[in-house]
Amino acid sequence: MARIKYYYDTETCKYERVKVKKQDIVLNLLGLGSLIVAVAAGLNMLFSSYFVSPKEVILKNEVAEMEFYYENINDKVNDLHEILIALEKRDDEIYRMVLGAEPIAPSIRNAGIGGVDRYQEIRDKDMIHGEDIISLSEDIDKLRRKVYIQSKSYDDIIELAENKAKMLAAIPAIQPVSNEKLIRLASGFGYRVHPVYKVKKLHTGIDFSAPIGTPIYATADGVVSNTTISFGGYGKHVEIDHGFGYKTHYAHMHEFIVEEGQKIKRGQMIGYVGNTGVSTAPHLHYEVIKNDKKINPIHYFFNDLDAAEYEKIIELASIENQSLGM
Repeated sequence: MARIKYYYDTETCKYERVKVKKQDIVLNLLGLGSLIVAVAAGLNMLFSSYFVSPKEVILKNEVAEMEFYYENINDKVNDLHEILIALEKRDDEIYRMVLGAEPIAPSIRNAGIGGVDRYQEIRDKDMIHGEDIISLSEDIDKLRRKVYIQSKSYDDIIELAENKAKMLAAIPAIQPVSNEKLIRLASGFGYRVHPVYKVKKLHTGIDFSAPIGTPIYATADGVVSNTTISFGGYGKHVEIDHGFGYKTHYAHMHEFIVEEGQKIKRGQMIGYVGNTGVSTAPHLHYEVIKNDKKINPIHYFFNDLDAAEYEKIIELASIENQSLGM
């Protein structure tokens, strides 16, 4: 039951009942409400200063987790950049140098990605970590482009290596007659006395003196481009086209065991030493041709001979004697 309030009226000398207006009641209630709200807000601020709500705890944990994974991914991207730099350095300074190719220009390796702003959508969202995300995205895009360029470079290197291997296999690099069967180097490259005409003529190959029937071997990979039987000149002879401008010629053979168009491997037997054509004794006349020019075969025995043997054969080749045939 509400308490009734009185006041003493000095004019009537009586206690009169206090009459409360509705407006006063409303104002009192509003004041009380405002006080309650202010106290509640103050208590909430005080509580928030010392205590964190479960929702805030969850959000803070999510932000911390995202920052951790961002740093982790950023570190991994940087590590990949370092690995790629090492691969690029090895590519330019080892692989391409060995294979005789030019290094890839830095302007190509470090070229950016043109076109419209690829990250406008992220900027439009006005995210708290938007710039960090854009920076990471740019690093990943650069890394992806550099990996693509490096992969294309490795494709080129594989092709260069295959061509290099084919070229090395195409260079005449062994003696056409085995050392075991070699009696002597009869005549070297250069001007020699012709065995029939008895005048000095350019001897365009090397004569290997050996018994009839001694095996003759191809000195490099190639394809038989010509086989000829003649009663004069080179007699029975074989020509092999090795590609890359190289050809070899084997003359005065007793017999050949290959045919035109046949693929040949280095060290494969192609026939036997003979004494056919214009020849004064059993021997093999061997020529090396580079870009249609006959050159000294003495420089193409590096797979068969050690340093001492190579010096000896150069000494024998330099002796100006009579050739044994054409």
